[in-house]
Amino acid sequence: MTEMRQTTVSEPTSFAKNFPDRGNPMKKTLLVLLALLAVPALCWAGEEAAPTIMTNADAIKGVQTNLNYVWTLICAALVFFMQAGFACVEAGFTRAKNSINIMMKNLMDFAVGSLAFWAIGFGLMFGTTTTGWFGTDGFFLSDFTVGGDPWILAFWMFQAVFAATAATIVSGAMAERTKFVTYILYSVVISAVIYPIFGSWAWGGLFHGGGWLEKLGFIDFAGSTVVHSIGGWAALAGALVIGPRIGKYTKSGKVKAIPGHNIPLAALGVFILWLGWFGFNAGSTTTGDTSIAMIFVNTSLAAAAGCVTAMLTSWLIFKKPEIGMSLNGALAGLVGITAGCANVSPTSSIIIGAIAGILVVFSVLFFDRIGIDDPVGAISVHGVNGAWGTLAAALFNIEGVTAHLVGVQLLGIGSAFIWSFGCCYVLFRVLKATVGLRVTEEEELEGLDITEHGGHAYFDFQMGSKQA
Repeated sequence: MTEMRQTTVSEPTSFAKNFPDRGNPMKKTLLVLLALLAVPALCWAGEEAAPTIMTNADAIKGVQTNLNYVWTLICAALVFFMQAGFACVEAGFTRAKNSINIMMKNLMDFAVGSLAFWAIGFGLMFGTTTTGWFGTDGFFLSDFTVGGDPWILAFWMFQAVFAATAATIVSGAMAERTKFVTYILYSVVISAVIYPIFGSWAWGGLFHGGGWLEKLGFIDFAGSTVVHSIGGWAALAGALVIGPRIGKYTKSGKVKAIPGHNIPLAALGVFILWLGWFGFNAGSTTTGDTSIAMIFVNTSLAAAAGCVTAMLTSWLIFKKPEIGMSLNGALAGLVGITAGCANVSPTSSIIIGAIAGILVVFSVLFFDRIGIDDPVGAISVHGVNGAWGTLAAALFNIEGVTAHLVGVQLLGIGSAFIWSFGCCYVLFRVLKATVGLRVTEEEELEGLDITEHGGHAYFDFQMGSKQA
């Protein structure tokens, strides 16, 4: 190695090879040209002001601002991708004859929900308020002006994907028997009114509003109650009004399992949701800083703990490690940690997730036994564990728990149930009495893919030799 290095050093440079004669006129000319070219550069550099503390601070602030935009929009994209996760979970846990219907619902609740949130929901949730109950301006994204602060666009995008999540939760609990047109109608109402008004109570202060609940000190960092419980209690109202699927219960009332047609698809959906949840929770900072590290860790640990305890609980009950319960256990852990992901320790997140995993198993069995048919366990995952996670945010608060904090959390949980379940129960009753809520028995038996959409999700398998 030493010899090689010496040889290399002793070799003439390429410049020396090209211009061996120091007296060469061409070489002198080249040096003069280089010197002339350097003069303007030196003059330009001399004209620039020397960096100061203030200019450095402005530069750092600019970098941080740009990072906040990038972080918030990347997380918005991750939360949007959760729509694919919900679609896969719901389709996998239900029968093949309804797969197109489920994909259409998850597609359209985002599409029509985004428009409804743009027109009405965002203003109700984040507009100026004097009462703390709902916003009164900002409709149709009117806060945006050309040349104005573009943060409104990034913030709207992030909040719009949250609104879509609340709407799509209802789809799973009412799957396989709901009219498509009715689903579109109630998705609009949830995205435009029901979700945003409660959101204004808890989160309005993130923009121009200021809700009565957040002023009391309510903790729900990323939406265990604001998003998941609101969606879960709406799902409970819907499942109660529409009734169970044909064949779910015997004449004596005994529960009959209706297996999903594609469990690998459901598992893929859970993995997608787990990934998207990092954006859901950590993106709620809307700031690219070091706080996101603990939120990432807490989110993943809670999901892992929920998955494990749900598996163990189902193993004890059914004598086998049941896949459906295990998948829902991961989702329950994610929902449970959403409220307190920024204010509990990693160890606490494991406890929260573990309890959520146990809760979801017994909750699914409970609702089955009282005659509420929820094909995917949405009520248990989102409603029940959203409430648990909101309470846990106080019980495991890093800064300590107080009776006042617990009381405020319970008030938030109760008000979410009364608002969402009450409004949605009335909504579904009205829809049932007017446009109709449920398809006919014949349509349900044949499958909604054919009767509602005129197609087959798996044409070769479902049609067989009839294709010819």
